[in-house]
Amino acid sequence: MTTPTPLRVLIADDEIPARQRIRQLLQTEPHLDIIGEAADGLETVDRINADHPDLVFLDIEMPELNGFGVLEAVGADHMPATVFTTAYNEHAIHAFEVNALDYLLKPIDPERMAKALDRAWAWRQTNLAKDYQTQLEDLIAMVRNEGQYLHRILVKEEDHHVILKVKDIQWVEAEDNYVRLHVEGTSHLLRTSMSSLLERLDPRQFRRIHRSSIVNLDCIQEVHPWFSGEHVMVMRDGTRLTMSRTYRDQFKELL
Repeated sequence: MTTPTPLRVLIADDEIPARQRIRQLLQTEPHLDIIGEAADGLETVDRINADHPDLVFLDIEMPELNGFGVLEAVGADHMPATVFTTAYNEHAIHAFEVNALDYLLKPIDPERMAKALDRAWAWRQTNLAKDYQTQLEDLIAMVRNEGQYLHRILVKEEDHHVILKVKDIQWVEAEDNYVRLHVEGTSHLLRTSMSSLLERLDPRQFRRIHRSSIVNLDCIQEVHPWFSGEHVMVMRDGTRLTMSRTYRDQFKELL
């Protein structure tokens, strides 16, 4: 009988006792290789991208970036099989049942851990990666639809990641398949579309002024009328941006 290739496992939780508990339960299981641990969301993203684990035990509430933020940062197409560890309410748990490989309520019960591992092995053996990717995409969409606007954005800079506070972003411009986030004299590229990003930004603070520009209302210094019903906005950093007639009605209170 052929020995199965070990599942390579990453444990992500900000609490040391929680990581120790998961490690303790996994050590009794054959054919598992615990390749490492991560203590916050940012470290989790780096470990997943660098080590490509088969399975990650992912805590929902972590500093720097929560479990959902990790999911979005890595992307559904690159995310390994994921078992969420959580103390969420029944409504959220139902969503995990539908869209995640599995979930475990803390404190983790050994029998539930065994069932989660059974599901992980079944996922590998039946090659359901494409279906699982769709499930993760649905889970990301569900979280977005809860009406929670972004407070932080994770962007990749060469060999590391940077966390930006959304309130510090002065303006955003479209750049091919990316958007460029302008923050206090620096800028960062993020692979997303203008419309997708705008859906995640609080409309009380961010407005689109042009097909290629979004502005932070708190960072507008001056507004000047221009030709053909257009206006020019001078941002706090001195940048002059054109507001097209298409978006003028959103700014009646300023004009």
